[in-house]
Amino acid sequence: MTQPELLDAAFKGLPLHAAVTLGELPSQGWNIRRGDTSTPVAVLRDAALDANLDVMRRFCESAGVSIAPHAKTTMSPQLIARQLAAGVWGLTAALPAQVRMLWSFGARRVLMANELTDPAALRWLARELAAHPERELLCYVDSLDGVRLAEQAFAEVAATLPAPAPDEPARELRLPVLIELGHESGRTGARDLVTALAVAEAAAAAAHLAVAGVAGYEGTIGHDRTPETVARVDAFLTAIRDLARTLAERGLFAAGREPIATAGGSSFFERVAALLGPLSADGIRVVLRSGCYLTHDHGQYATLTPSARPEWTLPPFQPALEVWTRVVSRPEPGLVLLNAGRRDVSHDAGLPVPLAAWRDSTDTAIPLDADTRISSLSDQHAFLRIDPESPLAVGDLVALGVSHPCMTLDRWRLFLLVNEDYDVIGGARTYF
Repeated sequence: MTQPELLDAAFKGLPLHAAVTLGELPSQGWNIRRGDTSTPVAVLRDAALDANLDVMRRFCESAGVSIAPHAKTTMSPQLIARQLAAGVWGLTAALPAQVRMLWSFGARRVLMANELTDPAALRWLARELAAHPERELLCYVDSLDGVRLAEQAFAEVAATLPAPAPDEPARELRLPVLIELGHESGRTGARDLVTALAVAEAAAAAAHLAVAGVAGYEGTIGHDRTPETVARVDAFLTAIRDLARTLAERGLFAAGREPIATAGGSSFFERVAALLGPLSADGIRVVLRSGCYLTHDHGQYATLTPSARPEWTLPPFQPALEVWTRVVSRPEPGLVLLNAGRRDVSHDAGLPVPLAAWRDSTDTAIPLDADTRISSLSDQHAFLRIDPESPLAVGDLVALGVSHPCMTLDRWRLFLLVNEDYDVIGGARTYF
């Protein structure tokens, strides 16, 4: 039997004397605000995670859509287990290595939201799918070359499989593919309907591929909610819907399986539900791929999330992710240096936000002025601008919220789960 992994000070944020397993974390009696851990330390508020899972579940039920959350956001078996328990349709990956990890985490259906063009990876995945018929993998194609590479790899593996026994039915080795439609200056995806149809026809004619649906990603159209951006998002989603209906009319979807139409990051998923939702009447399942809803944030998604819109009727998503730091220097009246920097917090979509300050020696909150802000980051330091009269002192704790949680999550191997009193009640490992 494999021994539980030992967590020690090699895991950023744990006390220097730590030598515990994940299952032993709740019994340690640690509290973040009491200063029982090292700093910086990354925490996830357990109640916020549960609330966000429930809100997204309720949204999907009311909108008549499914969700395969983008697991690359966390790559954490503990957090992914919570999403699976919440009844998600599947999980989304971006890379073949992530597909392998998600299968090891217990996922059965994985949607790889990317083109799969690595011949070695294609052959490995084909062998895995042949050996584990209970698993399912869907991936994108947006070119004739992509169709050729996938067909060649799966054909090579299929030729090596043993013949079925006389009393066993023959099993086909086929890779379900989604025809990806892109947009100008976006990422992958066919740039027009003519190209997308040609790719679909080639995939439908391939012996070891099956056209399983259509896909796209609207999040790269804009990072705001202006009427112009929303109109462009809606136009793109309408094009995806039209492509799905065209493929259905031409009989290009593989027989015997429910086709899907998938889009939806964490900013415009309500537009996906509204624009693609009518496809359900045509027997096409609509699948969202939002990933950041689980942890949410204090920046990009706090602004762009549909749950911040006036028309949203469910509870709003809650930011669950915080990074707690120490004041290590106050060299100027209006400047404080914290012991967390670019190695600890995301900064690609905005600087961290100071949330609260705490003096652990007296177990009391330290007030922060409304103008308190992070002005810049270095590798290991955050520059906190404060009122020169602020009582914040060297040794105090400062909690930071982040913008774009993905880029913070992949900087940590371990997150501590905390209750509303910041008692440590568990942990979540990550595998990036």
